[in-house]
Amino acid sequence: MSEQTLPLAERLRPASLDDMIGQEHLVGKGAILRRAIESRNIPSMIFWGPPGAGKTTLANIIANQVKTPFRTLSAVNAGVKDVREVISHAGRLQRTILFIDEIHRFNKSQQDALLGAVEKGVITLIGATTENPSFEVNAALLSRCQVYVLKPLSNDNLLRLLDLAMKKDTKLSKLNIEVRETEALLQLAGGDARKLLNIFELVLDTLKGDKIVIENKKVLEIAQQKIALYDKAGEQHYDIISAFIKSVRGSDPNAALYYLARMIEGGEDVKFIARRLVILASEDIGNANPTALVIATNCFQAVNMIGYPEARIILSQCTIYLATSPKSNSAYTAISKAQELVRKTGDLPVPLQIRNAPTGLMKDLDYGKGYKYAHDFPGNFVDLEFMPDAIRGTKLYEPGDNTRENEMRKRMRAYWKEKYGY
Repeated sequence: MSEQTLPLAERLRPASLDDMIGQEHLVGKGAILRRAIESRNIPSMIFWGPPGAGKTTLANIIANQVKTPFRTLSAVNAGVKDVREVISHAGRLQRTILFIDEIHRFNKSQQDALLGAVEKGVITLIGATTENPSFEVNAALLSRCQVYVLKPLSNDNLLRLLDLAMKKDTKLSKLNIEVRETEALLQLAGGDARKLLNIFELVLDTLKGDKIVIENKKVLEIAQQKIALYDKAGEQHYDIISAFIKSVRGSDPNAALYYLARMIEGGEDVKFIARRLVILASEDIGNANPTALVIATNCFQAVNMIGYPEARIILSQCTIYLATSPKSNSAYTAISKAQELVRKTGDLPVPLQIRNAPTGLMKDLDYGKGYKYAHDFPGNFVDLEFMPDAIRGTKLYEPGDNTRENEMRKRMRAYWKEKYGY
């Protein structure tokens, strides 16, 4: 592929730190990462930041500036075998830098395959992720890496990038371009340099002509017609996951599967989808079907081990199960009420009879006096005051209207009809 046929974002990718726009806190004069790169003393590191912030660019700059052998893998399509091949090859050399894009997509076994080589210094790992590495990278591997946080590019950064593209790119510099308005470009880009340049090039290719005038209305029209329907880094990301969750909550498995497919086809992270299903299983199903949380948790663990493409089947099974389960938000509502009550009433004193009394002084102060052990009484129940006096009788949990929670309501009514009104 010739340089002219490469996307604009690739043609403009900087080869040195001086050409890089943004991330001054890391690569500005005297900044910590710049010093490491210039000294060629590269530690294992994780670049954590949003799409288009410069993670891959920094990896390429390191590759250009250090004399160490440099290998690249993408966690989307690489497996343990690929990792081991790199490590085996690196073992025959002095040292190899391995860049893994989207390292959060590696499952535990794939990450474990890296650990020994990183620990022994056979490879220097550079990972890139859009997800919080505290959750997505094994603790043992993470402890051996420096984490550098990249920020979304500012509007000033993006405008500098546009100006650079029109002046320095061989193809664009030949065009007669007038940029009258930039608000739409900046809004659609959302701090993502790659997205900005892709949209800009799309607009230029669509408009063409002797003179190309960039205006907000034209940019929005072209973007709405031609930009992909699912963008996991943009607004559609939130719209689709919202539609997915609401479809499951609304007991519509067909719609839920449709939006699940939209996310899968869009390359959404399986763990992101599975994590939302775990939350939903408790928030929207709860004690109406406690098994839902077990299924969702197992789903999360399974897709974390399996990855795409087979994970789609596990996600489908879990989605159907949750969508067709009875629903209750009583657990969610109860803890929300409890937190609101705590915020309003502050640190109320715990009744003396249910306080812990590990010392003689505490016993002398009547800590624990009068406490009755529930299992010593018929039905494993004793009528005892557990709430602080100031909020005695406050009911926070209201069972949902479903078979299982109606049984729970009967049980609570037998115990607490007078106090809580069950």
